[in-house]
Formats: sequence, C-alpha cells, structure tokens
Amino acid sequence: MDPQQAQIEAKVFRRLLAHLDHRKDVQNIDLMGHSGFCRNCLSDWYSEAAAEEGMSIDKATARERVYGMPYDDFKKEYQQPATEAQLQLMNDSVAKNKLP
Repeated sequence: MDPQQAQIEAKVFRRLLAHLDHRKDVQNIDLMGHSGFCRNCLSDWYSEAAAEEGMSIDKATARERVYGMPYDDFKKEYQQPATEAQLQLMNDSVAKNKLP
C-alpha cells in the first residue's frame, strides 16, 4: 500500500472514532440497524487488522481503543435498552451483510 494512502486512511479512521466519541447518544443497535456495523464491529476489525500485521490485540483492548474507555464503563454510562423495533431493524440489516 502506498504510504500516503495509509496515512490518509489512518486519519479517516481517527476522525471516525472522534465522531463516534462525540455522538455517544447514537446507540450501537441503531448503527447496526442502519449501517450493518457498530462500534463492536470496528473493534473486531481493529483486532483482525492487528493480527494481519503480526500483532495480538485482545477484544478488551480493541474495544477500549474504539470506545475511548473500557467497554463496561461505556455500557453503564451510555447504552440504553434496545426496543423491539430496534432489534428487528438490526436483524434485517445484519441479514444483508451475509454474502451469497
């Protein structure tokens, strides 16, 4: 990969994390329902990318990087119970993620 492209993509990722940090009011269930991914997905992708580079980053560390705080703290402070409508929208959205 071109180093300049990698630098740009790194900046975009940091901006995405800053945006999600600013918008803690947006629930993961809503992200899943409308986009098919959430902060937890980003954490998983972060760990997977690290593994591809020969680094081992556990789930808790990756989540703390994405959430900007320990995951349990984020859940206590910001996560709301999901409604049936949110769960249905999420399930429909996630079904679209399945490759044929």
